[in-house]
Amino acid sequence: MAWYTLAHDRVGRFAVAISSATSPVRFGVFELDTYSRQLSRNGMRIRLPQQPIQVLCLLVERPGEIITREELRKLLWPADVFVDFDQGLNKSILKLREALGDSPGSPRYIETIPRIGYRFIAPVISGFVPQNPTTQAGTAPLEVDARAGLPNTPSDDPKRVRRKGTWFAFAGCAAAVMLLSGWLVEQRRHAVESIHSVAVLPLDNLSGDPSQEYFADGMTDELTTMLARNSTLRIVSRTSVMQYKGAHRPLREIAGALGVDGILEGSVERSSDKVHMTIQLIQAKTDTHLWAESYDRSPGDVSTLPAEAAREIAKQLHSSVQTPTVARFVSAEAHDAYLRGQYYWVEGKNEEAGKYFWQAVQLQPDYAPGWVGLSEYYGRCAFRGTMPASAAQKSEAYAQKAVELDSQLPEAHLMLGGALILNRWDWARGLDEISRAIELDPKFALAYHMRALNLCFVGRTEEAVADQKRSTELDPFYRPDAKAQVYYWTRQYDAAIADAHMRVERIPVIYGVLAESYRGKGMKKEAAEMLAEQFTASGDVLAAAAIRHAYQLGGYDAVVRWQLKQLEEKSTTSYVSPISLAQLHAHLGEREKTLSLLEQGLRERSPDLLRIRIDSAYDFLHSEPRYRAIIQRMGLPPAAAAGK
Repeated sequence: MAWYTLAHDRVGRFAVAISSATSPVRFGVFELDTYSRQLSRNGMRIRLPQQPIQVLCLLVERPGEIITREELRKLLWPADVFVDFDQGLNKSILKLREALGDSPGSPRYIETIPRIGYRFIAPVISGFVPQNPTTQAGTAPLEVDARAGLPNTPSDDPKRVRRKGTWFAFAGCAAAVMLLSGWLVEQRRHAVESIHSVAVLPLDNLSGDPSQEYFADGMTDELTTMLARNSTLRIVSRTSVMQYKGAHRPLREIAGALGVDGILEGSVERSSDKVHMTIQLIQAKTDTHLWAESYDRSPGDVSTLPAEAAREIAKQLHSSVQTPTVARFVSAEAHDAYLRGQYYWVEGKNEEAGKYFWQAVQLQPDYAPGWVGLSEYYGRCAFRGTMPASAAQKSEAYAQKAVELDSQLPEAHLMLGGALILNRWDWARGLDEISRAIELDPKFALAYHMRALNLCFVGRTEEAVADQKRSTELDPFYRPDAKAQVYYWTRQYDAAIADAHMRVERIPVIYGVLAESYRGKGMKKEAAEMLAEQFTASGDVLAAAAIRHAYQLGGYDAVVRWQLKQLEEKSTTSYVSPISLAQLHAHLGEREKTLSLLEQGLRERSPDLLRIRIDSAYDFLHSEPRYRAIIQRMGLPPAAAAGK
């Protein structure tokens, strides 16, 4: 009924405006077609959402007049459809000013009348002014008898004719309204049914405080996650959409880049006593607003808001999925600490993230997501060799705690699976837990990626590639190096190089995969150059220059010795895994030193020993009994099965 009411109201409200302005108007360097609602600058079209362009049409149609906020509300935001008028209008005016290059402090086009409304102050030139019907000089206009289609005679009763004319006009308008309303309802139904994929754009932080960005990003993340779990829709991941944070680009262009039918955009504002969130659903193809809602919560009752909004969106799009939920109390302080941890985690500030995850579980010991965050923090540090084996033990313990607290949480099972493999080399149970995460959330891209990696470790290459392809399909922007990395670890070097070169992102990890893949092919000059590019992309131009200089002096071996020197110096001040050193000695073909370091890693249960079987650097050791003993102790199939 809400959409029907909107359609019915707008037919009446805009009928006069549309009929009275059917051609472009000009102001400054801009041209506005108030009929088709298109804004251009010097002939180049400027794309704007529907609501801002409607506001501009109304302002331009009455230049110099004050149009009150209340009048705009009645015309454009009926209370039964858009309940958050203030935020909607403020955002529309902001978008208009951005498009026009206008300033609220010194306006050239739109003047704000504080607490009252707005006024269009620029001169407006109409491209076409409709003319009223004229009559011939000295003659009166003829009135037509609706019954006979003949001119009325002076004996006809003028009042009777006017009454009939009014009645017919009213009946015609009513019929037109009903037909148009029915058409709009049908169009809305088709628009809803056409949406099978949605991207949740980063929520705008309207708190006026940049330090609240973590909260807006956190709510975006949770809304994205809950919408994926509560609907049959394909939901683009947070990592994919965060590139559009603060980017003022047409929604249709963003939707095309992300491959989605619908866009969710909105804002969140937090004060000391209230959290206010507004979201609106837009059909990307037509830039049509299909649904909008706003929510007000107390700061202590905000943790359930994303799930509530996600269920309503899924309902609106007829794509709801019944998922088992258990009402759980969540401390506002613990939830806030967790959001801060997630923010720093995405920013790559791991140490800060770990502190806030720990704070979350201290504030609320039964808060499962906080334990998941801690498990992920320690697991990543262990896998990358920046912490000793005790980090893997902590990762397993914290993941187990999360599963015990919430057995329906996919992230908890995912972290537990990874930790079981990392800490215990328990491949069967680890893969079972990762698969359980996928069962709970079949659209969990990260879970497919982690299962692909661990399938690589045990030599199940075809399954690994299939899982990584599924992960990349679900989230093309997560870990742009992931598919190339899986190709490298399954010895498909040409595929790894081709995939890495296709990536637009020239980031350190991409160059790292290219370096390893070229080395695997024996193309050491290219490998050295990609390694130098990896440091350049990281901002370390001195290291990049040192690598190029080393290669010129002594070839690839000189580059490896330079890397060894850097790691050995680092080991004097911080932890360096023996496996990191073993890999470099393996590149040099130093058999005894490599085996000694690998055995040291085995004694320490170094988590990054997982890659020993698939890393081509160790190919020359495959026939060594000491090497094969390490493989056996880890519960892996013989290294020879990996081939060369």
